[in-house]
Amino acid sequence: MEEEFKHMVRIARKDIDGNKTMENALTSVKGVGKALSRAIIMSAGYDLNQRIGYLSDEEIERLEEAIKNPAKYNIPSWIVNRRNDYETGEDKHLIESDLDMCLREDLNRMRKTRSYKGRRHELGLPVRGQRTKSTFRKGSSVGVRRNKR
Repeated sequence: MEEEFKHMVRIARKDIDGNKTMENALTSVKGVGKALSRAIIMSAGYDLNQRIGYLSDEEIERLEEAIKNPAKYNIPSWIVNRRNDYETGEDKHLIESDLDMCLREDLNRMRKTRSYKGRRHELGLPVRGQRTKSTFRKGSSVGVRRNKR
């Protein structure tokens, strides 16, 4: 029994083109990269180059569950995007708006505690130790102004 082709597939609150390969289709979901999409597809036993539009509804639900809870499908914890969570201490994987909200909370916590990274975020300066003498000069007036004669 051949399943009919779906031109649009909905996974994790995101509409995905059914003509995409499974590997590329899963990377359309925010929070899922190439490594995680490959791990999910291989643990579920699918072909990486299969078109996602040919999957049945049950298979799509299984993929969505694997994206939301990768540990349940024996995917290693180093692939997830929220290891050792600040509040709970557990490894989780966040997608879409949950990921945005969690990152915003992290930045607000850094700003509130007045950490170095939090202050750099407030000022719009680089956070990870890059040099600022020649780069990051847009936005604020840095340097010497010439007097008009």
